[in-house]
Amino acid sequence: MAVNAGIDGVLAGAGVAGSFWLTDPARPWPVPLALPLGGAVAIWLIGVPFGLARLHWRFVSFRDLGMIGAAALVAALMLVLLMVGAGLPIPSESFPVVLALALALLLTAPKLAYRLARSRNVEREAAQRAMLVGSAESTELFLAAHARAPDAPYRVVGLLGLSAKHVGRRVHGLDIIGSAGDVAAVLGRMPQKPDLLIITAPEWGGDALAGFLTAADQSGVRVLRAPSLTSLAPAARKIELQPIAIEDLLNRRQVSLDRAGMARLIASRRVLVTGAGGSIGAELARQVAAFGPAEIMLLDNNEYALWQIDLELAETHPLQNRRMVIADVRDRQRMASVIGQFRPELVFHAAALKHVPIVEANRLEGLRTNVLGSCAVADAARDAGAVLMVLISTDKAVNPSSVMGASKRLAEMYAQALDVQARHGAAADMRCVTVRFGNVLGSTGSVVPLFRRQLAAGGPLTVTDPQMQRYFMTVREAVGLVLQACLAGSGATAIPDGGIFVLDMGAPVKIVDLARQMIRLAGLRPDVDIAIRFTGLRPGEKLFEELFHGSETPAPTDYEGLLMASPRLCDLAVVQDAIRGLDAAATRGDETAAMRILARMVPEFASTDGLAVSGTVG
Repeated sequence: MAVNAGIDGVLAGAGVAGSFWLTDPARPWPVPLALPLGGAVAIWLIGVPFGLARLHWRFVSFRDLGMIGAAALVAALMLVLLMVGAGLPIPSESFPVVLALALALLLTAPKLAYRLARSRNVEREAAQRAMLVGSAESTELFLAAHARAPDAPYRVVGLLGLSAKHVGRRVHGLDIIGSAGDVAAVLGRMPQKPDLLIITAPEWGGDALAGFLTAADQSGVRVLRAPSLTSLAPAARKIELQPIAIEDLLNRRQVSLDRAGMARLIASRRVLVTGAGGSIGAELARQVAAFGPAEIMLLDNNEYALWQIDLELAETHPLQNRRMVIADVRDRQRMASVIGQFRPELVFHAAALKHVPIVEANRLEGLRTNVLGSCAVADAARDAGAVLMVLISTDKAVNPSSVMGASKRLAEMYAQALDVQARHGAAADMRCVTVRFGNVLGSTGSVVPLFRRQLAAGGPLTVTDPQMQRYFMTVREAVGLVLQACLAGSGATAIPDGGIFVLDMGAPVKIVDLARQMIRLAGLRPDVDIAIRFTGLRPGEKLFEELFHGSETPAPTDYEGLLMASPRLCDLAVVQDAIRGLDAAATRGDETAAMRILARMVPEFASTDGLAVSGTVG
């Protein structure tokens, strides 16, 4: 700061001396000769409120230059008033204007020249040539942050717009030489390809981004994404580029959700979320909290996961009333006590054991949680006066080949039977909405986190079978549609009794294609830098998942992104009798008896022990 102040003082003194010479060349020396020192003192005094000494020349901005100009104007005015007050002669009428301009020029020009010189040096020293891809606004923000960065590892050599209509325009002196859709042609025309393509548009994703990545990969150019716009704020001094997230490629067209209706359903009500520490449960808690419920109960049997989501909500919704409850949904007495005291009006039941091979190896535990636990929560919620319960189900419940899928199908049957009873019983009966969907990207135990860990370790990426495919959706999108289904099923009379909502998951994705895409997104080459190893199907796994059973006719609903599976119903008394038998078998540890009950209730299920039972139920 002392050095800056000293330089500014010298420049101000030179500005005063030069102004005398410019306005009266016949008498070029200041009168008195000490007057330049007065100019230095004036700029030092004015520099305190304007913060001139604190400026970092390398990062000086146009705003800073304007501030320096204002300080020079004030300093010139002070000096002229001092001369008039002291009775000193003014060289000419133009002297005040010349003095202000001279001070402004001498104080700003060296700083601007230093910044430009440093920027050029950084660009010359940068090891990589980069091209930016994005809107004019996001590109301008990135370039401004790049100019401030002390150690930028790349030199920006051109721009690509998201639309062809922007081609030919200039941003920060750089031409927009093409559109993102023509990246292959643009790169082919360049005498020297860039080493890197940087996407600056944070909202760009989906099929357009996937096509862009394919073209860039074929041209041998790596693609990274700029950090969030908030990370590019003026205070930031470092730009950390990020790999493209696989979720960005799945970013389908936004579905219009009835947020106002969700707010009417949730606001000022008590809400229970089971499995609140899991991927789906935590996202449910986040989105529900945004609608201002009277109180949220977060229930999970995992202490750490429960603490994490509670801490997050404390930071994002500090005024939201919350309860943390550690409990096991399989404990019927505990559920009756906890739910009876809280008396929730809305219940989102996301707690489940979902990992197919683990449940296959621990069948009774899977049945206790997914079937008996769901029944315990539903019964306790109904007895406590809940208005609505939402059961989170899975595509694995359709023609199940695993205990996990069959157990979720039996839970669906119980929820369906309760909903039929509520529709034809007392008006105060609890409605049950069942929502079925496939995998969510990045959820606990899913393939994406596994691939990321394997990539970090240098591979190989393990895929069970070259033909295996799954339906995928982002967790935020899935939960938004769950809330939409909750609203649709809470009072719509057009929905058939016991109908199951099925999320529109789009087209299935081959797991091996997902693995290859993730390798490319990491800047590596599949089967060259990172190997893919096929391990074979695990117990209970299928090559293809389905969203509808053969006898469940899919039907559209009035809500975008939601489909309806025509119900396959079973009488509530029959399901309850099977649940009691399952409970007794689990209590005595009789897995064989439990599996026979499961196979009888879900006739399309064939376990690895061959305990399939033909015929229909109910």
